[in-house]
Amino acid sequence: MTDRVLVTGVSGFIGGHLAAELLRRGYAVRGSVRSLSRTGEVHAAMTAADASTADLEICQLDLTSDRGWAEAAEGCRYVAHVASPFVLEKPKDPDDLIGPAVAGTTRAVTAALDAGVERVVMTSALATMQFARATKGHLYTDADWTDPDDPSLNAYTVSKIKAERAALELAQQRGAEDRLALINPGAVIGPLLTDDPGTSITAIQQIMSGALPMIPDLRLPWVDVRDVADAHIAAMTATSAAGRRTITATDPMSLIEVAAVLRERLPRASHKLPKRSMPTWLTWLASTFEPQLRDNRWLIGQKQRFDHAPAEALLGHPLRPIPDAIVATGRSLAERQLI
Repeated sequence: MTDRVLVTGVSGFIGGHLAAELLRRGYAVRGSVRSLSRTGEVHAAMTAADASTADLEICQLDLTSDRGWAEAAEGCRYVAHVASPFVLEKPKDPDDLIGPAVAGTTRAVTAALDAGVERVVMTSALATMQFARATKGHLYTDADWTDPDDPSLNAYTVSKIKAERAALELAQQRGAEDRLALINPGAVIGPLLTDDPGTSITAIQQIMSGALPMIPDLRLPWVDVRDVADAHIAAMTATSAAGRRTITATDPMSLIEVAAVLRERLPRASHKLPKRSMPTWLTWLASTFEPQLRDNRWLIGQKQRFDHAPAEALLGHPLRPIPDAIVATGRSLAERQLI
């Protein structure tokens, strides 16, 4: 029989790429959406990714409701919990984001363990390690934890920390640490399967569309979405992934460097790129007024280092070159007329 994988959040950027790769490898996929009205969109995304939908099943799940979770996990060999709470804008009350993230994770892991799946792979975030207080030059590893009580953190980061801790604690309580694996990606970019660019790609979309007068010195730890999808699949079976957090990101590259790659390799799509770079001091000043910069203030001008050796060992190859991922992202944005 074909192994079935439950992929929560299948209509999202990571979830879509993961489902497509699973289908291409011969797995059956049961993908969850918040509304069944998105079924056609998911099928179109799989077609765009050259993945057959013959073994694709769509189900409806809500992170804030118990309904359907047991049935969704039933008969699955693996569960990939990718779904995150959906918000159109930063919530006034952080618990509007944090609560559903923790509750959804608890529901997903509980359903997976109750159904007897061999492993549940959870999509977390590099942010759960990235903002840990450390000395200059520190190499961030899976031993680092961002303090969720740090008042400078945004609700998204706190939600990821608390959801990840909830998953680890639940697996430990159930004596099932080896049945849980966590993937911690950085800023995820790459080819689009739909017209929704996702959070990380928005930064590239903004500089390509000329929405910013200058390019800020914001340094992000990019990763190709195809590596993130492959890491999830590898973590379903790899002994080395059992019970551990896996950093899936490269050392940071600034938006200024991203723009240079786009100018060189996609000149026809780069005519709106700002011609001036924003110096670090001005980026800090601008972050006082611009919410996206303010939420990433710690990344302005920073040169962090991350231990991505475990991810490359899990994948069996080096992470994809970020310039190639930038080009794939820019090309998708241009082709879909999103810039």
